[in-house]
Amino acid sequence: MDLLERITVEPGKRGGRPCIRGLRVTVTDVLELLAGGLSADGVVQQLPYLQIEDVYACLDYAARYLNHPRLVSA
Repeated sequence: MDLLERITVEPGKRGGRPCIRGLRVTVTDVLELLAGGLSADGVVQQLPYLQIEDVYACLDYAARYLNHPRLVSA
């Protein structure tokens, strides 16, 4: 399974934000836990319905999303 297949977007769930496997946990929720100092294993301990692959999928999603060039006017 491709990691990005774990990321789902449903218009009526969490305001259309990217979530993990249809759960109500957003990619941002996981990224904020990681930014707060939790390890990937710590995130899974904090949110036991997630799998370690879900955490990696969030990182992959964020890396791909942020890797798109943005046009900035001067």
